[in-house]
Amino acid sequence: MTSETIFIHESAWIDDNVQIGDGSRIWHFVHVQSNAKIGRNCVLGQNVMVGPDVSIGDGCKVQNNVALYKGVTLEEDVFCGPSCVFTNVLTPRAHVERKREFGLTLVRKGATIGANATIVCGNTLGAYCMIAAGAVVTHDVPDHALIAGVPGRQIGWVSRTGERLGEDLICPRTGEAYQEKDGRLLAL
Repeated sequence: MTSETIFIHESAWIDDNVQIGDGSRIWHFVHVQSNAKIGRNCVLGQNVMVGPDVSIGDGCKVQNNVALYKGVTLEEDVFCGPSCVFTNVLTPRAHVERKREFGLTLVRKGATIGANATIVCGNTLGAYCMIAAGAVVTHDVPDHALIAGVPGRQIGWVSRTGERLGEDLICPRTGEAYQEKDGRLLAL
């Protein structure tokens, strides 16, 4: 946190023992709790909460009003849309202490989570997958899968650059070709 390339807005609150990478920007009313790790060139939008022991990889963008609870790990280049939700226990009750039961949630490299989507804890979102706005993810998501609905279901595939793939499985933006094999999408 000693680098001159890190921007932390005066209204943000950063606890002790936090690592923040060069080029990162932390905006209004953000709270980063102890032992959190934020990579290089990340952006945390207004009113983001980063819980204790959370790890955020390089190049992530976390939009306004997102809470990343203990147990959430974002790999590199993850995009979390405004007000998306990460749960931390499967069966919460106000009168039952469940802090030792937080489920782990892993979001792999390049994944996108749309605004107001809900990610139920204990699941892994595959690399470069795309979760549509408002979707509710209740299971692991394959790499490159396009998930929409409540509950979330796979409705297609997306390329590394986030373009929806047609039947030819060729990215319209880059020309990158993919192949579907055993329910997975592989880059050629």
